[in-house]
Amino acid sequence: MTLLVVASPCALVISTPASALSAIAAAARSGVLFKGGAYLELLGQVDSFAFDKTGTLTRGHPVVTNVHPLTGHSEENLLRLAASAETLSEHHIGKAIVEFARAKGIELLKPEEFQAIAGEGLIATFNLGDHIEKIYIGNERLFDNREMNVSPAVRIIGTALQRQGKSVMLVVRQSRVDDTLGAERDWEVMGYVAVSDTLRPEAAETVKELHALGIQRIAMITGDNPAAANYIAQQANITEVYAGLLPEEKLDLIRKISSEGKVVMVGDGVNDAPALASAQVGIAMGAGGTDVALETADVVLMSSDLALLPFALHLSRRAARIIKQNVIFSVGVIVTLVLLTILLPWIIPGYLFPLPLGVIGHEGSTLIVVANGLRLLAMRPDR
Repeated sequence: MTLLVVASPCALVISTPASALSAIAAAARSGVLFKGGAYLELLGQVDSFAFDKTGTLTRGHPVVTNVHPLTGHSEENLLRLAASAETLSEHHIGKAIVEFARAKGIELLKPEEFQAIAGEGLIATFNLGDHIEKIYIGNERLFDNREMNVSPAVRIIGTALQRQGKSVMLVVRQSRVDDTLGAERDWEVMGYVAVSDTLRPEAAETVKELHALGIQRIAMITGDNPAAANYIAQQANITEVYAGLLPEEKLDLIRKISSEGKVVMVGDGVNDAPALASAQVGIAMGAGGTDVALETADVVLMSSDLALLPFALHLSRRAARIIKQNVIFSVGVIVTLVLLTILLPWIIPGYLFPLPLGVIGHEGSTLIVVANGLRLLAMRPDR
């Protein structure tokens, strides 16, 4: 009977769940939502971080800084067309253009058809009664893929805005006359709309703390233009920058980094979802993240505060240490009690290891490992 009591692995079984649940609860109280103990364990093992730019390293609230119509077009008309096309967009840039136009009192139209093209831009179709009009708004890739020849003079304007660290969208109109021939008019380049976003105030310090915690590789991966990406990366002290990437290219890059180590992907948008799913741990920005990103990620920062990343990493590593302590202690107690129960009658003839002492050792070790795991509940971010 004594042997059955002391050999029961209660302390060993409870050592991991008690610590993991305590760590998950402590993280949730501080605004970090782990979707399972497996991700808590994996986070402590990573050696690389990859960050999206817009909405992750930046505030995700870009503002329109430039409305640059080309010859023959007015600023108000360019803004009206661009904002009308963006009314159904969920992207931060699209929302910024719509807000800017409405603040100026410009009346917007709702598109009949809307197509968002990941990593490029969008196409919106308007039925204006006597003709159908399509508005294309996006980066250069959107037009290059449609074999539209943008003149060098027009590209110079966009390049100059990009060098200022801004995200630049070209607006192009295409109209079709409703006649029996259905003839299509040529492309009509309207102008550029540029937006700018600011770095989150905690981003640079977060990168510094991650390096201090032993993270060897920190990279930025973004679909934005290289000039804007490098501008933000320089402010955040990130030297490894990959810009102008489509969602599938982000996915390929994360897979490449994963083959060289264990990587965390931090993002917030639809374009980040494949990379979030492919990384060892995907972390989504909870406050401004899209539904797809939140659903795909393994960890969610409820307040979108990047300063919680070092806390989550430290919590994960400490939880791993405490789990290891609990396992070693619980196994040690079981082995010791079993040996005493079996060998004591041989060492002291006629003397059996007392059952009450076996119960105390068994239950006491269980309480100790639980108490050790509960210490994680006291962990809070350093602020």
